[in-house]
Amino acid sequence: MPAPKSVDPTASLAALLGARIRRLRRAKGWSQTELAAKGATSQGRLAQMELGRETPSQTVCQLLDQALDADGELLALWAHIERTPYPDWSRAFMRFEQRATRMRKYMAATVPGLLQTESYVRALLTAARPSVGGALESLVRARLERRLLLTGESPPYFWAILDESVLRRPIGAPEVMREQLTYLLHMQDTERVSLQVLPFSAGVHPALGGSVTVLSFDRRPDVAYLESSHSGELIDDPEAAAGYGLAFDQLHAQALSPHASAAMIRNVLEGSYGVTRVSRRRRRSVAQEQLQQHAGWGLRRGPRRPARPGSDT
Repeated sequence: MPAPKSVDPTASLAALLGARIRRLRRAKGWSQTELAAKGATSQGRLAQMELGRETPSQTVCQLLDQALDADGELLALWAHIERTPYPDWSRAFMRFEQRATRMRKYMAATVPGLLQTESYVRALLTAARPSVGGALESLVRARLERRLLLTGESPPYFWAILDESVLRRPIGAPEVMREQLTYLLHMQDTERVSLQVLPFSAGVHPALGGSVTVLSFDRRPDVAYLESSHSGELIDDPEAAAGYGLAFDQLHAQALSPHASAAMIRNVLEGSYGVTRVSRRRRRSVAQEQLQQHAGWGLRRGPRRPARPGSDT
């Protein structure tokens, strides 16, 4: 058998939690499979947790804490992780995101974070993280601040392919989806944003495994990022990242054109949410509301401190 991969517990809170789980498991003399059965998870997911690449849910963490006789230590670490605006695995990606000149995304289940409205963010986080509690407002604020990448000066070219389910799965109340889909139509009218929809009729495609992002830069090879609701993986190897770029090209060929995609969004608005016509004025109004909401966050926080010299953020 190959030697188990090492984990640096000082690298992140998730890595510290994973190292503690591994140490306590080994002290019990259990295999990953044996502990996974006690923690209501799979051996594969437990392996990712021990490497700090995935954070367990609160329920799974509680079961692991009890099985390993950790006396609440694992749950305390989990609570610290949950209070951070972004999980450890996404921070390296966001540093690359700040420097990208072109962003290509395939979204399997939700609207891209950079295009989400405040009400959509709030509904999504409330459902996806039931234990979020008092951390909700800071998470919403952090998500909205990322939108400045597309609305600030010199934004990257942003090309997103949305699975049809992104349009048809209700997130929050009907008014949330009406606002969100209207905002998508507005952003598609902007110079550097291109949206396409991958219809159900496209059938099998190269990104059935989940959402994929490919970032391109002026002076370095592409990087790719694979993300699910509880984990993410940064692909920094140029050859591997190029493979995901090729997959995106295949998705582009299977997706509807931007014009036909906009027509599908309008059809969903009409058929599912009773919007008979989305005027350009209405799209601009929704966009202005989003800018005002973001400005409101800034007023509540006070003036933003400038980034430190050399900082990616």
